[in-house]
Amino acid sequence: MATATAKPNRAKEYLKNWVPYRYKRYIVFGLVTVISLVLPWIRINGNHFFLLNFDHKQLHLFFVRFDMQELYLMPFLLWILFFGIFFITTLGGRVWCGWSCPQTIFRVIYRDLIETKLLHLRKRISNKQIEPDMSKPENKVKKLIAILLWSVLAFIAAADFIWYFVPPEDFFQYIQDPANHTILMGFWIGTALFLIADVVFIKENFCIYICPYARVQSVLYDEDTFQTVYDYKRGGRIYDEHGNLIVHNKKELKAQKEEAECTLCESCVKVCPTHIDIRKGMQLECINCLECADACTKVMGALGKESLVRWTSYHALETGEKTRVFRFRIIAYIVMLTIAFVALFWMGSKKEHMLLNINRTSQLYKIEPDGRVKNTYVFLFQNTENKKHKYYFEIVNNKDIKIARPSKPFSVIPGKKVKKVVILYTDKVLVKNTQKDTPIPIKIKAYAVDDPKKIVVYRDTIFVFPRWDIYQKHIKK
Repeated sequence: MATATAKPNRAKEYLKNWVPYRYKRYIVFGLVTVISLVLPWIRINGNHFFLLNFDHKQLHLFFVRFDMQELYLMPFLLWILFFGIFFITTLGGRVWCGWSCPQTIFRVIYRDLIETKLLHLRKRISNKQIEPDMSKPENKVKKLIAILLWSVLAFIAAADFIWYFVPPEDFFQYIQDPANHTILMGFWIGTALFLIADVVFIKENFCIYICPYARVQSVLYDEDTFQTVYDYKRGGRIYDEHGNLIVHNKKELKAQKEEAECTLCESCVKVCPTHIDIRKGMQLECINCLECADACTKVMGALGKESLVRWTSYHALETGEKTRVFRFRIIAYIVMLTIAFVALFWMGSKKEHMLLNINRTSQLYKIEPDGRVKNTYVFLFQNTENKKHKYYFEIVNNKDIKIARPSKPFSVIPGKKVKKVVILYTDKVLVKNTQKDTPIPIKIKAYAVDDPKKIVVYRDTIFVFPRWDIYQKHIKK
């Protein structure tokens, strides 16, 4: 009698403090959703956390604005993106897919929240293999309502995606004049329609057949990659090494292994969103959502036992040892990511608070009768700050070359470009070369008159002095 009551008590104690992975995923989903929706609205000094603005040809990163000439940061961002994917996948498999991917979050919202919880179109979350009976008229109405509800959310999600390329403050102005912003409107509507088709009709087939990440993961896994694993040592083998089903009932399972603990309830199969059987072993379709682990925990917990499906590695399962987290591949990815982040922040710290492009005109020089030699340039100034500044410049490495035009500082409003025709001259003979014109390197220091210490840039160009015989021919004797 004591033994009979011990098992329920042990099961009750086992499940007492258990928190399903599903609830933890919901918390992560909520955080990801809130962050992605709120982040585009946060601005510091008019700059966003991340914005790749094709309209204004700018990159905002960590609330610092970089213009087109400063997009040398993009390779470092791509470096971080790819090595980040390699690192996460090698460490935790498709944990991104199950815990943070928008596709997964959208499917949970549509299938589990709208269809199941709100409309009761589906009977229960724990069985994702049974599709609603669409022959019933009331289910058709519910399906239509579900699609309409998701369509509203799809347009919000599509807009949120666009906000990382067109800031919200511009987006809402543009959509008020759709006739003059047809590309934006088309992209918004097209993205929303894709999300509707994807979530309602394509479903998890996107994860299985379309998403390239599923194919990439197979070459990044190793024996110490954390993933959803069925413990065949305790549960017994349901499939052979080739994926063929070898056990059809408990009798066959017990004949194979007397102490096998799997109940063959298939709760882990019914709950799987990608329709796989985790007992078959590692499969590309598994997104590491761990819903099968939750299902197995309920069943085995009622028996006072631990789940047969766990978040672990094959190395830990086979040897009983701890998963080797800090192995060569992981350390290599950490080193590469560290280098990329250091390079990104170092290059970002070199941001120039004004931009200047210097181009020479087609006329090499002009010789005045009084002996002055003039060179003409086109200076393109851009104010990348959020307030108006007055700019001017000087030649820092040659006192014999002076500024003829412009004669005084000029103002540039925030975010605008100003083109200035600049004339530099010299009234001295800089070189007597009878063979050819002589290019003389000069360094231009451009700065904001009102903040010369912070807003300053240096540019190299040349001043061309004419051939000596040509010079003598044009000056007055």
